[in-house]
Amino acid sequence: MPTLEDAIALAAKAHVGQTDKAGAPYILHLLRVMQAQQSTEARMAGVLHDLVEDTEHTFEDLEEMGYPDEVIEALRHVTKRDGESYADFAKRAGRHRVARQVKTADLEDNMDVTRLDSVGEEDAERLDKYLRAYRRLTGRKETS
Repeated sequence: MPTLEDAIALAAKAHVGQTDKAGAPYILHLLRVMQAQQSTEARMAGVLHDLVEDTEHTFEDLEEMGYPDEVIEALRHVTKRDGESYADFAKRAGRHRVARQVKTADLEDNMDVTRLDSVGEEDAERLDKYLRAYRRLTGRKETS
């Protein structure tokens, strides 16, 4: 069975050359999401949460590598499907305990604007979408 270190290595190799909105290596985002988790399985899901969506890897690949069912099931819940609205995707992520934890940490990291040089209109729209999903996942209501 793969270890957490194996999951980190897989994510680092699969996302090599990818950058986040601020231009930083994408693996740093994945590591921050991973570090927000408590259990080994949740940490694996955290570091691998964009693997299927953003690389050539599939759920079947992860099964063949021997990743735990709990990790793969969480990843199925945090991987946006083709044609799926972001709202439906976030709702589905909230139906699985580990997926909800991972997606919440993902959104928290994505909403950290301190890493951006400036926040433009496109960024503001994306942040609004993330905030709506975050509130849905955490049950937090808008405050005035």
